Amino acid sequence: MPRTTSFDMGLPPFRGAVRQIILASTAIYVALLLTIAFAPTLAEQVFRFAVLTPEHIRQGWLWQFVTYGFVYGDPLNFALTMLGIYFIGTAVQEQIGSRRFYGLYFSSLVIAGIAGFLLSFTHVIAQGATAGAGPAANAILMVFYLLYREAPIMIFPLPIQIPVKYVVIFTAAIETAYLLLYRFALHYCVLLLGLGAGYLWYTLIYRKRLTPSVSISERYYSVRNAYYRWKRRRAAKKFQVYMKKHNRDVYFDEYGNYKPPDDKKDDGGTWVN
Repeated sequence: MPRTTSFDMGLPPFRGAVRQIILASTAIYVALLLTIAFAPTLAEQVFRFAVLTPEHIRQGWLWQFVTYGFVYGDPLNFALTMLGIYFIGTAVQEQIGSRRFYGLYFSSLVIAGIAGFLLSFTHVIAQGATAGAGPAANAILMVFYLLYREAPIMIFPLPIQIPVKYVVIFTAAIETAYLLLYRFALHYCVLLLGLGAGYLWYTLIYRKRLTPSVSISERYYSVRNAYYRWKRRRAAKKFQVYMKKHNRDVYFDEYGNYKPPDDKKDDGGTWVN
């Protein structure tokens, strides 16, 4: 697969799955803010219903593996996550398409959430609750890196280019520091697991979907070419029989291609017509 070696990031087009996800997340967040302001009891119930909490998952609240990605408390966290999805996600979407981008977004939320939930059984790490689409944003960043490995990116509005691999390393380092600072809290475990979810999606889903289409195409053309070679050989044999009836010999190679007299030699002899 060809890889882009440079990528300048300005203001990308706001469209497709990126647009729908950001608009839906913004609408939900505004509704939550209004609920917190005017109906705090209801807001508390909404957060309890939607935030990913291992205790609730054990009770069968499996929808939290998806809903936790659409609830936020901190406005800055919400803004930074949406900006990351907008700037980085648009470039990824242009490469993989809107349908696969939806798959990447939601599968990374679910994979990171499930992995965090399983880690919570240690009763040491991945404790507490988590919310926000940070794992999906991290997965998108990882896929961006895998698609544009050598690309320096210009992150608006900074007028400098930063190699994408350093952005990934910096993100992982900061989140690991927070993970240690907050004693392996579920929230930061899930954030880091988002990077792994992006890598898994790229290697096990995206790459695997491309490979079968190539192999199927190769098989089709191989069978078609074999059929055409068989038809040529069959036609050549018929032509040889016809020419022998007229006291003339003609020769064809193993693929049914005609061999001129100058190419036909038998035991050091020469062609005799």
